[in-house]
Amino acid sequence: MERIKVVLAGQPNVGKSMLINALSGTTKGKVGNFSGVTVEKLEVCFTHHCHLIELIDLPGTYSLDAYSKEEMVAKEYLLNEEYDLILNVVDSTNLQRNLLLTLELLELNKKMIVALNFADEAKRDGVEIDIKQLQKLLGVRVVLISAKENRGIKELLDAIHYVAEHKREPNRITYSDVFEEEILKLEKFLNEKGFRYKDWSNREVAIALLFENEKVYKDLHDNPIMIELYPLIRDSLEHIYTHYETKDIKEIKASEHAAIARGIVLEVVKGAKEPKSLTLTQKIDSILLHKYLGIPIFLFFMWALFQLTFKFGNIPMEYIKEAIDGFSNIVGGYISNSEIRSLVVDGIIGGVGAVLLFLPNIIILYLGIALLETTGYMSRVAFLLDGFFHKFGLHGKSFIPLVTGFGCSVPAYMAARVLKSKTDRLITLFIIGFMSCGARLPIYVLFIGAFFPQEIAGNMLFLIYIFGAIVALVMAKFLRVFIFKSEDEPFVMEMPKYRLPSLRLLWHSVYSNAKEYLKKAGTFILAAAVLVWFASNYPKDKELDQTYLQKIETTKSEKRKKELEVELKRAQLENSYLGQIGKATAPFFAPLGFDWKLSVALISGLGAKEIVVSTLGVLYSVEESKSDLKEALRKNLTLPVAMSFIVFVIFYLPCFAASSMFTKEAGGVKYFIYLFLFTTAVAWIMSFLIFNLVKLFV
Repeated sequence: MERIKVVLAGQPNVGKSMLINALSGTTKGKVGNFSGVTVEKLEVCFTHHCHLIELIDLPGTYSLDAYSKEEMVAKEYLLNEEYDLILNVVDSTNLQRNLLLTLELLELNKKMIVALNFADEAKRDGVEIDIKQLQKLLGVRVVLISAKENRGIKELLDAIHYVAEHKREPNRITYSDVFEEEILKLEKFLNEKGFRYKDWSNREVAIALLFENEKVYKDLHDNPIMIELYPLIRDSLEHIYTHYETKDIKEIKASEHAAIARGIVLEVVKGAKEPKSLTLTQKIDSILLHKYLGIPIFLFFMWALFQLTFKFGNIPMEYIKEAIDGFSNIVGGYISNSEIRSLVVDGIIGGVGAVLLFLPNIIILYLGIALLETTGYMSRVAFLLDGFFHKFGLHGKSFIPLVTGFGCSVPAYMAARVLKSKTDRLITLFIIGFMSCGARLPIYVLFIGAFFPQEIAGNMLFLIYIFGAIVALVMAKFLRVFIFKSEDEPFVMEMPKYRLPSLRLLWHSVYSNAKEYLKKAGTFILAAAVLVWFASNYPKDKELDQTYLQKIETTKSEKRKKELEVELKRAQLENSYLGQIGKATAPFFAPLGFDWKLSVALISGLGAKEIVVSTLGVLYSVEESKSDLKEALRKNLTLPVAMSFIVFVIFYLPCFAASSMFTKEAGGVKYFIYLFLFTTAVAWIMSFLIFNLVKLFV
């Protein structure tokens, strides 16, 4: 007869002894002590469905990190003894506290069942627990029982047989964003090395390493892979420490578990009686997570952020512009060769300077997002939007990569790994690009500043981001209905306590993003600006130059001479490589109102979205020298064209780095081709509609 060895684990006073009686029909069994200690244990054996079931009752413990003799015994047994599965007995009337031990048990990566005891008392208290949802969230079988009334016992016995005979499912608990980021890095490294440990997934190994699991470290101590792993783990932990006020990983782990437990309870428990006195976190949540006010409050915060981004960001822009112009004049004065002077002043300084101009806006946007994240509010928004997202075919956890996309699409695509379902992950990956990244912000600020009054500029910026998000939701629904179909996955989001933002953490977040922006401006964008300058200045048409020079020499009017000089530059530009590319693509963009310069700018933006601004800066430098880029755009474009251009920028293909990351995360080049066709079609259609709609009212 096959034996199933079941270990009962739970916090004190959860009814384990009563459950043993209900399962076996008796509490009579072998009573003795655990090996080497005088802690009593109870072993009960009985037969059921041709199996011999052996129950081992462990001492009650609140945590596997506790230090009483009984709790140490429970920990040692769970870590080192052989058994088939863990039966975690939980008090359903106090679910949140009991889940703290449940989460620790899940990290042992053993077969496990959760028995929700005291179902009769929970019902009497008006507490209703969504068992199916809880089961999905935990990734293990959950059975609602009442050992006292012998309810649910048959279902629990059937679950014991089923779990014992089937393969264990990997741990699916999702941790905070900072932990998930480091888990993914370690998991990726382990996968690339082809590493395997027991029957664990590499994600489970990564979690154990970050939480400094002593047994795992001991088992892997002599493994050569640890030579490469140690530096990675150290860097990951240092990143995690910046988000906490302590370097005690046990304290951090406890905080993670507490946040996850709160999130699970909010998701699955209905009808619980409110405590007489609410904590500060609960009081704030009663407002920010309000059924009707929660989403409007979130939208207000985002509106305020974009108002600040535009208004405060514009203050230093004039000073930066004057500094760039002054630097250009100084440098240009030292260069006698006209070709080299044009390369340095118009190409390098003009191209890079056009991007640097928007650094204040970038800093304010990243600061605002960092504030929302570090206070614990972003986690609430994810929970709040879960039901809303499901209506559009999105998973609640999709909010994590989508909101990350407001900063940069590259980490946003990586963050989509938190979605376990491939279908949910692909849908999210396809619409991340519609959440305007920080690189698009300079384009928006440029065009809004050129075509809208200062008083409504912040509102327009907010509407641009909201418009992109709305279309993203609609497209997600389209993809779910017509392209990707599967059952919805469960959702749980960690619910950390509200805390004042750490100045160190804010500095780290904003500084690293601003540094990355400047690094991109000084490398990739610099190279692109030079390339655009070269493509806009060559090949030279000597015959054309000679014709115009003769006209200029024979003209006596100074005004006419300046007009001819501008005409010459424009003619040279149209005959350049850049002009040829623009004219070749012009038929595709013509219905949207774009001239060849706008077409070229969009194409250059495939490398990096910031290059759109620097390209426009180079292309429109042929205008009067006193005219800045905003004035040049106002002079050459109409409002319908400007709106159409903004809309195309919102939706067309992300930059090269983001597209590469998408291809990797989605699973192949074919998905990149689909993304190119999908984003181009959406961008073209939406731009066409906006162009013609605005023309009706202008």
